[in-house]
Amino acid sequence: MTLVGRRVRVRVPATSANLGPGFDTLGLALNVHDELDVEAIESGVEITVEGVGAGEVPTDETHLVARAALHAFDRLGVPAPGLRIHARNAIPHSRGMGSSGAAIVSGVLAAVGLVGDDVDVDDATVLRLATELEGHPDNVAPAIFGGLTIAWVDDDGPHHTELAVHRGVSLLVAVPQERMSTSLARSLQPADVPHADAVFNLSRAALLIAALTQTPGLLFAATEDRLHQRYRASAMPSTSRLVEALRAAGHAAVVSGAGPSVLVLSSDPEQRLAAAEIVAAQEDSWESHLLAVDIKGGTVEGNPR
Repeated sequence: MTLVGRRVRVRVPATSANLGPGFDTLGLALNVHDELDVEAIESGVEITVEGVGAGEVPTDETHLVARAALHAFDRLGVPAPGLRIHARNAIPHSRGMGSSGAAIVSGVLAAVGLVGDDVDVDDATVLRLATELEGHPDNVAPAIFGGLTIAWVDDDGPHHTELAVHRGVSLLVAVPQERMSTSLARSLQPADVPHADAVFNLSRAALLIAALTQTPGLLFAATEDRLHQRYRASAMPSTSRLVEALRAAGHAAVVSGAGPSVLVLSSDPEQRLAAAEIVAAQEDSWESHLLAVDIKGGTVEGNPR
């Protein structure tokens, strides 16, 4: 099998994980995308980047997209070709919008697309390959499949299920200038949590599924959390202040992923605009993005043959 000369175009959405109480389980795909044109070449890795990350990220085989593609080729038992990658990035880096998960999914999908029909690769394999690099499936699942996803891991590996978000749900993501390391955010988590807090989050996570899929009026109560956000607050004081200000006004605001961005889940467009006014009034610099749920997830176009 020779892959040289094959080309694909990959498009992968941003994501917001946790959604408040659904720590390491719930994820939502957002209509902000990174796009890649990928060509299999004789040897080497050549990467050019437009948009977010240009001049910052590596342009060799250490780039996360390339690492993910090479990992996928290896796990699929396919000799890796060289890669020529042109990336057009729109997902902010280190802001809690799933940029690393999107890069991993992009690389895996690029490899799968280049292999084409020569190797049978199902959805479960794509999720497994992406999770092997990401470490947990809550961001990569919505990036692959779109919409609202519930992800879990058992002895057989990662799994997911997809749910349709109620059409009355409106999204706002407030993005600050500063960045946040996911590893730092995770290091602030305690090894154990009180039993009452665990039960609290179980009830809210179950309620959140109902709120997002059936009854958006329950979003405020459903987004309460005691497992992770308060432990990370000291590392993201401006994020904590914004979440508090929004929730004090009745908005279902949560930390997006590991932060520092803030996700607001509104039950109608007017409520979302009111939340945007609160964001604009903050002393810190925030940029509001009025977004929708991406229902397609990652896509691959092109004829690998």
